[in-house]
Amino acid sequence: MEDEKILRETLQEALENDGFDVEIATNGEEAITLLNEKPYDLILLDIILPKKDGFQVLKAKKGENKKTPVILLTNLSGSDNVRKALELGARNYLVKSEYRLDEIIDRVKELIN
Repeated sequence: MEDEKILRETLQEALENDGFDVEIATNGEEAITLLNEKPYDLILLDIILPKKDGFQVLKAKKGENKKTPVILLTNLSGSDNVRKALELGARNYLVKSEYRLDEIIDRVKELIN
């Protein structure tokens, strides 16, 4: 769930090239709808999203997706954001500017395997 089109498309292409099935939500409300429709192996989530932010999406996870691993991939740094994300169930908190695409893909693989 990423609202930045170029990053969203780049991540999607890289994940699909690595053999992953990818579904995209461009805003928080759409993300919550998708999460309530079926289970996912992993959620890659931004905090800054239109309509509902990533924290609201984390709070709204339920059913089979309640325990689905979440990687927050965001531009927001700061210990308060990290703490809040982890308290809401995120497994990893990555600041976009600090990670290369291949490192993000490696984190996805680690959590799925």
